[in-house]
Amino acid sequence: MLILCLIMTAAFLGCSKTENQDDTPCSTDTALSEYTPAPDRKVIIDTDTGADDASALILAAKSENIDILGVTVLAGNVDLEQGTKNALAALEIAGCDAPVYKGAAENFSGEKIDAFSVFGTDGMGDADLIHPNGKSEDKDAIDFILETVKANPNEVEIVALGPATNIAGAIKRDPGTMKKVKRIWSMGTAGLGPGNATPVAEFNTYHDPEAYKEMLDSGIPITVVGLDMCGGEAAWSGEQFDKLNADNEIGHFVTASFAKIREFYKNNGSGDRVYNCDSLAMMCVIYDDFVTETLSCHGSCITDKGETRGQVLFYQNGFTYDVAQNDFEYNVTLVSGVCGSDYFDLYLQAIGK
Repeated sequence: MLILCLIMTAAFLGCSKTENQDDTPCSTDTALSEYTPAPDRKVIIDTDTGADDASALILAAKSENIDILGVTVLAGNVDLEQGTKNALAALEIAGCDAPVYKGAAENFSGEKIDAFSVFGTDGMGDADLIHPNGKSEDKDAIDFILETVKANPNEVEIVALGPATNIAGAIKRDPGTMKKVKRIWSMGTAGLGPGNATPVAEFNTYHDPEAYKEMLDSGIPITVVGLDMCGGEAAWSGEQFDKLNADNEIGHFVTASFAKIREFYKNNGSGDRVYNCDSLAMMCVIYDDFVTETLSCHGSCITDKGETRGQVLFYQNGFTYDVAQNDFEYNVTLVSGVCGSDYFDLYLQAIGK
């Protein structure tokens, strides 16, 4: 019933767009070269590095308009040590020397996180891919985030690919400095669709809902890319993975890292199409015109224990709710449309550079 209610709510509200890009390519008849990279971005990528995170790190590293100031790691898909190794390996295969910093090994409430990954025990397909030459920095991830934002006020954007634990920790320690973050891009929540950790909650928000609430309530501009953007034409097919595998060394690395999740999807009755949400979220950062629709919303994360823990509700600007005060602070730009049909080809184009 919870899934049905959520889907019916999205349909009833019509997902009406508050912003759009009228001249986006979004067509297989249009050259991919016509996509316009966003203005140069200084980013910190915050990750719990599994295969999907690693593919997003590679995409960012291969994109000329993305300046990766550093990568901060936390436990999530895998434990902190494994996630750090995975991040280092992904950056190295992409030819990127961005520094990597260890962050949270436990959640925002101080509880040890029991990592579980559908991407294999190493988070990377158990394909013997992870042999990084480099090491992480000695500095703590939160120290790095705060120092970097202080040195670049109103310029740094954080791309959050995992739970919000590191970000919430930085907000708690120094909220004034974090107010100078230009924008947080969050791959998280179910958007306006069903979840994957539970029928209504997405993994990143379910894993640490207290941290996600802290981030939503911080006053920092936030753009959310939910699970609902990753399906349909945006999901990668078996044929596309074959093409990716044959493309080059990076393509083989990404394909091999997805082996276990592809098995999981197949055994779960989802066929050969697989979500790669983290790279899709990174595509939204790289190309302004990859995003076709957005909604202005108030995002509210449920932290109570129970069946709806980790669910994020989106109250849409311009819609009057019968049983709510309707005096919301609209703290989220929710991505509600992307060029999913071009997603895989854009990724293939990027890793070939």
